[in-house]
Amino acid sequence: MPYHAPSDMGYIKNVRKSTPDAFAAYAQFDEAALRNPDKVIPRKYTELMAIAVALTTQCVYCIDAHVAAAKKEGATETELSETVMIATALRAGASLAHGLMAMKMYEEGPRTGLAHSH
Repeated sequence: MPYHAPSDMGYIKNVRKSTPDAFAAYAQFDEAALRNPDKVIPRKYTELMAIAVALTTQCVYCIDAHVAAAKKEGATETELSETVMIATALRAGASLAHGLMAMKMYEEGPRTGLAHSH
């Protein structure tokens, strides 16, 4: 059995049933952020941004949904490829930024009593 499968989305009914108010609030927010007709950013670019975020957060379901939506909105394979590389560059940049913190911690020592051994 694969860890991620498209059929997993069927379990959304369980979440909706168990937490109806929170789920409704999430769905309303999602709709307003991504599909509000008064949005200034065109839908294609909204979907490409969503793909970049989904690649960074590694949400396979978001990647699937937003790639399909971007394609429907006219995104080209080249635009998708550029989006992939933008997300890749930023994710690598975040590792570098955190690496600078690691270098500082190495030089200055732990900041709190959180140091532990494995």
